[in-house]
Amino acid sequence: MADESNKAFPASPVTRVPFALMLAGLAGAADSIGFLEFSQLFMSFMSGNTTRFGVAVSGFDWAGTTRFASVIAVFCFGACIGTLIAAWSGRFRLSVLLIIQAVLFAVGLFVPFGNIAFPLHAYPIVLALGIQNATLQDEAGRSIAITYVTGTVVRFGAGVANLILHKPAPSFWLQAPLWGALSTGAVIGGFLHGWYGERAFLFPAGFAALLAFVSLVLTILLKDTPYVSGIAPQPDAHPEAKPTAVVRTTGR
Repeated sequence: MADESNKAFPASPVTRVPFALMLAGLAGAADSIGFLEFSQLFMSFMSGNTTRFGVAVSGFDWAGTTRFASVIAVFCFGACIGTLIAAWSGRFRLSVLLIIQAVLFAVGLFVPFGNIAFPLHAYPIVLALGIQNATLQDEAGRSIAITYVTGTVVRFGAGVANLILHKPAPSFWLQAPLWGALSTGAVIGGFLHGWYGERAFLFPAGFAALLAFVSLVLTILLKDTPYVSGIAPQPDAHPEAKPTAVVRTTGR
């Protein structure tokens, strides 16, 4: 019987942490490429876009207001549909979400540019990164934020204080590596954009597809182990919420 206290793959920290770091690097690269390609428009850092939205409103810049508001809405929609897909995909959640992201990263190259108010060319990238936030859960079922670092930096600082006072939460030890992975990805993305321009998005697309394949293989090979669970609760759901996708395993 699969352990129902675990989540869908990757259910164990042994597999979850490496995937979290690789996905953070992927997000950093995509955000960096998009920032350079779309005139300093953030692909995943909605705090920055929110600040720029406020500045645009205060300056009566309605094209800018629509530009940032639409990107924030697309990112939020991505998080919404990513959570729904995660809830419905069972143990194959990670593979399904990653292949969708890979397709969106590539499709963005063929979408019309749009205009200042509606940067259509950027929407598939933003949507992919919104979806990415639903790919991984911690032990409590909470989504692991892997496309932005403000919360990561805050949790690291609070963890240092708890380290001085008594003992930090187990998640403390992941915060610095997550920041490092996203920062490294951003550096790589900057180089890739300098070399390939908008075609640099094919690199995060290919990496997402590779991770989708690896997660699919591991999900199949590690079936009925603590690394893969037959139960898939909705990310960030109420503790009493019942999972919408339960996958029966042999022996259950």
